[in-house]
Amino acid sequence: MKAFLILEDGTVFEGSHIGAEREVISEIVFNTSMAGYLEVLTDPSYAGQAVCMTYPLIGNYGVCRDDLESAGPWPDGLIVRELSRNFSNFRADCSIQQFLEEHGVPGIAGIDTRALTKLLRKKGTMNGMITTNAHFNLAAVLPGLKAYTTGKVVEKATCSERYVLKGSRDLAENGALSGSAKFAAADYEAGKREMRPSLVRTLNGAGRRVALMDFGAKGNIARSLQMRGCDVTVYPALTPAEEIIASNPDGIMLSNGPGDPKECTSIIAELRKIYNTDIPVFAICLGHQLMALATGADTYKMKYGHRGGNHPVRDLATGRVYISSQNHGYVVDTDRLDPAVATPAFVNVNDGTNEGLNYTGKNIFTVQFHPEACCGPQDSGYLFDRFIDRMNNAKMEVTR
Repeated sequence: MKAFLILEDGTVFEGSHIGAEREVISEIVFNTSMAGYLEVLTDPSYAGQAVCMTYPLIGNYGVCRDDLESAGPWPDGLIVRELSRNFSNFRADCSIQQFLEEHGVPGIAGIDTRALTKLLRKKGTMNGMITTNAHFNLAAVLPGLKAYTTGKVVEKATCSERYVLKGSRDLAENGALSGSAKFAAADYEAGKREMRPSLVRTLNGAGRRVALMDFGAKGNIARSLQMRGCDVTVYPALTPAEEIIASNPDGIMLSNGPGDPKECTSIIAELRKIYNTDIPVFAICLGHQLMALATGADTYKMKYGHRGGNHPVRDLATGRVYISSQNHGYVVDTDRLDPAVATPAFVNVNDGTNEGLNYTGKNIFTVQFHPEACCGPQDSGYLFDRFIDRMNNAKMEVTR
């Protein structure tokens, strides 16, 4: 069956229908990852967007449900050059086509994804429609495309109620880990081998309790803390700060999530209260942007954003460059950053945009990229150890 991708500038791509047979209007973005399409599909940060994968062949290793970053897919649509109907992977449960159909996600294959990506880089992110209606009226469609906004998608992506995830000794049994990490943790607990340093330095967070504010969190954020021994309590995005502070956590984690950070006005107000405590805070992606807004900084929308597993970021303290996984269309404006509040900690090597902040006189640091990257790279996973060190040091100060 034919399918069409119609962009708000009037450009039309013709291809083949994949996934669910449903028409959708969404923000069209691209991801440059060469692997990890399942992690992309199940990343809640894509709520309100349809994602174009720049790698030409998608689906060749199928879908392994143990590797999902959330309960199901979040993009409104999937755009690929070629979708592999056959897959080869002993862990796979189904094909991408089956997965998309099961969750009602439409898509289009067979278009020139290179041309689409170049167009989005030239003109900036645009809205678009995926449809199988070959008799569409372009003049009638365009006003609806231009009017589309993602809106307040954090409320859709967050959990509905608080829940608790226990630390590493329960991981293999309760299914919190996936894939090779699950078997590594099980062997570690059985004393068969040491945990690989790339997965976790030590169980240096044993006994620490972390409050994770879920703005659309990827599952590997909590797993990265659990594998270091932390017990993680996950809170819905709109939880009052007083409730979290009253639970007396050793640290607070602010997660990634979808949409324009400035839409999250009530969350920003709650984060101001958290900022005024002495609790160690570590924030990722949307959480990074929200903390910046809560402390008087500003954010702006990028031309086409950073999405992929190959973005270099420089640690300004050491000069070292790390390859990072990223998924964001907004960035903190460092030109309007008060150094008495926060200073830049990381910078994007490609375009010089901000990738992290250290908060002056506070036990708070935030990053724009994803140190919990899954399926990778894991270069910056050490930041979770830094967070745990800060929690441990804060605990020592209290007990003195």
